[in-house]
Formats: sequence, C-alpha cells, structure tokens
Amino acid sequence: MEPLPGLAPPAFLPTTGAELKALGLDQLDVILVSGDTYIDSPFMGVAVIGRVLQRAGFSVGIIAQPAVDSEIDITRLGEPRLFWGVSGGSVDSLVANRTAANKRRKSDDFTPGGVNDRRPDRAVIAYANLIRRFFRHTRPIVLGGIEASLRRLSHYDYWDNRVRRSLLFDAKADLLVYGLGEKTALALASYLAQGLDFRAIPGLCYPAERCPEGFLELPGHQETASDPEALARMFSLFYQNQDPVTAQGLAQRQDSRFLVHNPPSPLPSPEELDGFHELPFTRSVHPYYQRQGRVVAQETIQFAITSHRGCYGECNFCAIAVHQGRTVVSRSPASILREAQGLTRHPDFKGQITDVGGPTANMYGFECAKKLTQGACRHRRCLTPTICRSLPVNHAPQIRLLAELSRLPGVKRVSVASGLRHDLILADRIQGLPYLKALTARHVSGQLKVAPEHSEAKVLTLMGKPGIEPLLEFKRLFAECSRAAGKEQYLTYYFIAAHPGCAREEMLALAAFCRERLKLIPRQTQIFTPTPSTYSTLMYATGRDPFTGAEIYVEREPAKRETQKYILTGGQVRPSGKKRK
Repeated sequence: MEPLPGLAPPAFLPTTGAELKALGLDQLDVILVSGDTYIDSPFMGVAVIGRVLQRAGFSVGIIAQPAVDSEIDITRLGEPRLFWGVSGGSVDSLVANRTAANKRRKSDDFTPGGVNDRRPDRAVIAYANLIRRFFRHTRPIVLGGIEASLRRLSHYDYWDNRVRRSLLFDAKADLLVYGLGEKTALALASYLAQGLDFRAIPGLCYPAERCPEGFLELPGHQETASDPEALARMFSLFYQNQDPVTAQGLAQRQDSRFLVHNPPSPLPSPEELDGFHELPFTRSVHPYYQRQGRVVAQETIQFAITSHRGCYGECNFCAIAVHQGRTVVSRSPASILREAQGLTRHPDFKGQITDVGGPTANMYGFECAKKLTQGACRHRRCLTPTICRSLPVNHAPQIRLLAELSRLPGVKRVSVASGLRHDLILADRIQGLPYLKALTARHVSGQLKVAPEHSEAKVLTLMGKPGIEPLLEFKRLFAECSRAAGKEQYLTYYFIAAHPGCAREEMLALAAFCRERLKLIPRQTQIFTPTPSTYSTLMYATGRDPFTGAEIYVEREPAKRETQKYILTGGQVRPSGKKRK
C-alpha cells in the first residue's frame, strides 16, 4: 500500500525485541498493552493512539494479548521511558468473554485463530497487575480504552451484581484516560517528557487526597454502593457533565482517596479527525500475530471507512454518549476520498469498500450549530421524543460522498453496512428520499440494518427510542425503492429482550408485531446486558426510571431473561441456548 501524501511509508509499530533492535532503539517512550491482537487499523484504538504518538516523535511499541501467567510477553519490549498504556481492547473484556447469561463465549473475533483463550476477564486489572509483578517500581500505568472509560467512576457491575469502585483504584493504576483519547494521550506524553504537572489535562482521571477547588463532588463510593438513590443521583450528575463545552470537573471519594475526573477533552476538529485517519496504517494484522491464525475482525474492518464520530441518538442502553460524545464530528470529503484511494492501492483490495459510516451511518455532515458553540442541551435530546427542530437533518453530504467514492478508479462497489436511524431519513423532507433511493440502488448489499429494538411504547420510552410509526413508514418506502431499483433487498431488524420495563407480556406483544406487521421472525435479537455507564444499566440496578423516579419492572432471573428472547425468536432458540431441530 502506498503512503498517503506527506507521510512516511507505513510500517508496523514494534511488538518484538527483534523489531526494537532493527530500529536501533534501546528503550521505547511508550508501551501499549491491549486485549485485542494488533491490527494496524484506524478502527483499533490502540493502533490509533500509537500512530498519533509516533507522528509526534515518540517511540511506541504494542504488546497484544500478553500471557498473564508468565513474563514472556510483557517483558519482551523492556520498560518504557514515559508510561505504560493499558487497554482491555475494543470491547469490554467481560462483554467479549461472557454472554448475557454469564456463559463463557467460545469465539473471539479479535484473537488469532478465533478461539477465546487469550483475553482474561477484567483484562485491564489483569494487565496492570502483570506489569507490576515484573516491573515493581515502574513508570506510570495509564488505563484507557472502552473498559477503562466506562468504568472510570463507581459503577454497577452486572457480573458481580454490585457497585464496584473506579477501575483506576481496582487496577492500582496511576492514571486513566477516558473517551477516545488521542489528544489526552498526546498531551500526557508531552507533559511527562518535559517533567510538567499533567493533572489539569482534559480527559484525564487521577487519584488525589482531596476534591480540587471548583470541582463538583459526587456521592462517594460507599454511599452509591449501598443506596440506589445515591447511585442514581451520582450517575445523572456524571452524565450531565460529559459535554466538553459545558462540563464541570468531578470528584468522587473512593475509600480514603478521591477519584478526580477532569472535564472531557475538546472534540477533535474535522481537520484533526482527518489527520488521525490519514496516518500510515498498514490495515493488516502484524506478522507476529498473523502467523498465529486468522483474525475475523480484520476481514470486517480492513476496507471500511469511518466518516464521522459521535452520535446524537443517546439510546439509554448505549454508552457512546459518554465515550465518543453526543456531538457528531465529520471528516472532510477530501480526506475520505484520499483514504479510499489508498485502499485501492492495497494488494488485497478487490474493489469493495465494505462500509462508510460511524456509530450511525446517516449522521454524516450535519450537526446543531447551537450544540457546537454552547454544548449539548441538558434537558432536551436531539432525537427523542421527537427530532429537535434545531437539528438541520440533511443527507445531501452523504449522498455526494457515496457518489464520489463510487466514481474512484478501482472501486467497484461502496456499501453502507453501519446501522441507520430510519427516523432521520423520514425527517429529511428534501434529501431523505433521494438518500434512500441511492442506498437501495447502489449501496445496500442485500440487507440494510435498522434497530427499532422494540414495539411497545413504554419500553421504547425507557430505551430512548422512537415509536413504531416511523419504522412502518420506512419499511414501506424501502420496499418501494428496492422494487424501483429492480432489486430483492431486505431490512435486518435488531431487537432487545429483557430490557428494564419489559416483561413477558411486552415480549409477546413484540413477537405479534413482528409476525403481523413486519412479516418475519426476528433473528437479530439479544438479551439486554447491563454494561457500565448507561441509563439502562442504572434502571436495572435500581429498579426505577431515573427520569421520573417511578418503579419499573426488571427481569433479573437468567432463565426468564432467556425466555423473553425465546418468545421473540419463535422457538428457533430454546431457553437453554440449543437450537430446535
């Protein structure tokens, strides 16, 4: 693959002692440890952080999926000069390893060979302990990635069924970087290299003896662990202070010390986001790990393109709002086209760009001007209960982008595989229908993903999702546009069973809706898994609607949670998990 203009030829970040020697280095500035294998891709957080630091002149190495019962992996690059960066990987390690029924997953798409035998439960804690075991008085251990980001304060842990402390304290680490982290990690490396006080860096958490002046003190860990009302109050204050424009610094007592939570890092500008994605990624698995077997995730992301970050959907079961943010930042079309041109020169490229999107594909190219300058509204969401009139929904930028990508020499097809917000398409009275026509004619590979999640109004309200009327109208339009394009195409619907507020009766109603109105038996159905830092998890933990204080039904019995999925899948999957013959 040829380098993009102005950048050095691509080469992997070192992961072995031999590579270090070949580079003429005795010591690296930063060593990153990850629960995923090392795929050098803009879709992999550790690879992005490594490349950003490398561009700034720091030497960086990566140790992927180290054995936790031996020094053989963790010591092979020596000790860093500035800090260790520890991530559980692209997915929280407990979500990666265990089902909603707490059964061990057999496969792992981010592990060579696909067998789930490399990533430990609570990987961030395991890796931090591993470093301390073989490098006792070492450089700072800095936690990052989604597992650390979503567990940065006291949080309800589904697998332990209790409120756990901040991961920073449980891992006995020194610092924690939350969010996507490029700017915070770069600032931290620069401050450490110069011997400067880093404690004011946005996007950083650290332990302290007291609450800093001007910071908002949250209910402490002991109180939130024993009092559901305190947990709800703490989480709401935390959630309301995650916009980089308006957020106040937070502090929470964790036993004898405080967890200090600096305000979020400013969002990257479109130009900065372009720069992150135009770094010289090889878009391949490092040869050291590639020899160990096929990596399924690599096949999904290798020829996909990220067009934007963030999501203003704010679904209550989703943690994107407190990890990527509620504001959408879009890359420039010129940058995306340059990245696509680079893909066409990759030796494995066959003409298929497999996805162009983000957390939600059709949020590219528009955002609320008020939110960009004054921050997200505290008491109003962009899309629910209705789409805010201040949001200038406009699909024209993505229509043009997809068309320009399709015209590139060497590109045979451009697909949109990321999920869509169908209500946004309907809300766009000018460009919504042309966008849907373009998708169905040229950018859908047989199926288009939508995520209604449920059909019953009270459950949808608790989920933060729109009602069913927009879904039915979108279904009709999608069928019409597909017929006009002369193609047999389908919608793939994603649903959730056992979400707080959902009992057997609601699942029976959803099953009837799917049979009678959608004319299908759903296959893409998951049991709600309470993951840290979401309002839905708070509902599961407290049994209350956090917005009204009203009691809600919560199904906690594993067998009954599986039964809810069984009801929806029409008997295709038994509660035991075995398929009916």
